[in-house]
Amino acid sequence: MKPGVSIPKIYDWDDRKGPKPVDPALDGLVRDIIGKVADKWTMLILEALSDHGTLRFSEVGRKVGDISQKMLTKTLRQMEEDGLVQRVVHPVIPPHVDYSLTEMGGTLGAAFCDVWLWAEAHHARIEASRKAFAERNGAA
Repeated sequence: MKPGVSIPKIYDWDDRKGPKPVDPALDGLVRDIIGKVADKWTMLILEALSDHGTLRFSEVGRKVGDISQKMLTKTLRQMEEDGLVQRVVHPVIPPHVDYSLTEMGGTLGAAFCDVWLWAEAHHARIEASRKAFAERNGAA
């Protein structure tokens, strides 16, 4: 890291060592949420709904691409359970189901946007590092 460059403090890991322990329920929730949203399908669905607003099930699948119906269903249900996605069923034949981000889902989508910006800013350096690593380890 360059001298003088500071990283914004997101989580103070030192708090875990001090006299006030981390609430086990909060710790469990944070670990659970990170495990869920770090999943590529969740992030891609967040992006699709953030970019396109309300979408039908099949439209979400098309926007995400390369996702099975089973995985799309599972991920959308998990996101609905966590309050990230709102599911609206229209009582018509055939059934018409719309998905949209909740306010909370929108804030997570905005936070994820920072990951895209970071990746864009560091893309060339990451690729160079990966190439150098592969060359050092004979995988080039």
